[in-house]
Amino acid sequence: MQLTKRQEHILDIVKTEGPITGEQIAERLNLTRATLRPDMAILTMSGILEARPRVGYFYSGKKPGRMLAEKLHQVLVGEIKSVPVVVPENCTVYDAVVTMFIEDVGTLFAVREGGYLEGVISRKDLLKFTLGGQDINKLPVGVIMTRMPNVVYVESEDSVWEAARKLINHEVDALPVVKEFKGENGMSLLEVIGRISKTNIARVFVELGEGNF
Repeated sequence: MQLTKRQEHILDIVKTEGPITGEQIAERLNLTRATLRPDMAILTMSGILEARPRVGYFYSGKKPGRMLAEKLHQVLVGEIKSVPVVVPENCTVYDAVVTMFIEDVGTLFAVREGGYLEGVISRKDLLKFTLGGQDINKLPVGVIMTRMPNVVYVESEDSVWEAARKLINHEVDALPVVKEFKGENGMSLLEVIGRISKTNIARVFVELGEGNF
């Protein structure tokens, strides 16, 4: 986060004299409180300064990098997830290629009846088999996809930080967002309710930079 010279001056005043009121800060800078209001809002919304009624402003001691990390732990996957693009587990590789092209995504989720997760098909999976000379009109995606329980996923209550960590550690472009259910036999079933991708994560960083989170 890049502060303006005036915001840096305000921060120096609060570090030295805090807690200090907005009126006192305005006096030090020979400005009106109305003029300072946008700067004070930025400094408090970003977490660099904290304010208490009848006490004033004081320095939180938090560095911008640390505040960003805390925010990424606070934002939940459910707040930023996208609509998942799914295909039935018995569809052909050809149909999967067409779906990926039409939907303009890099990852498909294979599901069985009820929308329960069976596997994940990546762009790389499809490319490898379409170049292999096999008849993709007959080859089912079940042959090429990564199957459960080897699929990495997240849930709506997970943090954006956790989702980003899984994307990087497993070197994938997207993760299914799932909701767990218990089947009749007691086994866990994962309903696909969303998608979290590198684009979703990048969008969070942009909105954080614009102060929208």
